[in-house]
Amino acid sequence: MQSFNAIRDVRQTGPTYVTIGNFDGLHRGHQALLTAMQELAAAHTPLAATALITFFPHPLTVLRPDTEINLLTTPQERLRLAGEQGIDIGVVQPFDREIAALTPREFVTRLIEHLGMVGLVTGPDFALGRNRTGDLAALAELGRELGYTLHIIRPIDVAGKAVRSSIIRQDLLEGDVEDAARLLGRAYHATGTVAPGDQRGRTIGIPTANILTRSDKLLPADGVYATLCHILPDADGTASPDAWRTYYSVSNLGVRPTVGGRERRLETHLLDFPPPGESDNLYGKTLRLEFIARLRGEKRFNGLDELLVQIQQDIKTTRAIFANIATEM
Repeated sequence: MQSFNAIRDVRQTGPTYVTIGNFDGLHRGHQALLTAMQELAAAHTPLAATALITFFPHPLTVLRPDTEINLLTTPQERLRLAGEQGIDIGVVQPFDREIAALTPREFVTRLIEHLGMVGLVTGPDFALGRNRTGDLAALAELGRELGYTLHIIRPIDVAGKAVRSSIIRQDLLEGDVEDAARLLGRAYHATGTVAPGDQRGRTIGIPTANILTRSDKLLPADGVYATLCHILPDADGTASPDAWRTYYSVSNLGVRPTVGGRERRLETHLLDFPPPGESDNLYGKTLRLEFIARLRGEKRFNGLDELLVQIQQDIKTTRAIFANIATEM
């Protein structure tokens, strides 16, 4: 995928089919829309390219500054996932008051000038431009005038459940990472850098990595999770998965009430790590955690001995979960 930091940076003569939106999570509904766009582009004569335009920051945080939105995916993650699906061009368009003030005509004119847009692919509730005046009827009329076609892709359901970013957020806030994975089409993940923690885990033989994630990244409900931990060779996570080192892990999200913790942390214990002859120093490394299953909620135990017994049970349960997954594959 060719990636750009703004629409004005693109110099495509076209023909190009374009889709626009936040695409937070790039869930199975988004994936279906991208597949439909790819099919339209493949059927075009001459063969057309495909482009995804997403925004950062989230438009609501600009239009309503008191609104706080925690992201399912960073803009860079959205482009990576779209690129893995085969989308040709990705644009992270900065969203500000100037962009918000553009009329629908001004916005689509930029798409035609910079991307050679011949087709605009959207969902049924899409609108763009100042005060969302570019609804589907207005965009279709502009298309007849400016020479592009409008294609509306219906949303999809998974097992009778609508696929929406808001529903996935609610799943995660309730700790239901398995349902979130069904709607996403993959396990939900969080990426961050390992920083020094309290090192209490080492004192009971269960060392953990303290992972610092982006402040605007949505993390699941507090609790203990079976996770898949990837040690990435680069800080931005763009290296091929072939270069990742992967371990089963047990992760805790919360304040650690048994040891008097006060701040929320994401910590993970890697099983069977380190391999013989390797260092266990993960400080400064970038880890990506995939949340596979929630084992339990966070609770206060009557001392470290009781906590250690529970952790050992969590490890045993995690191994069983991954053994079942391996059997089903």
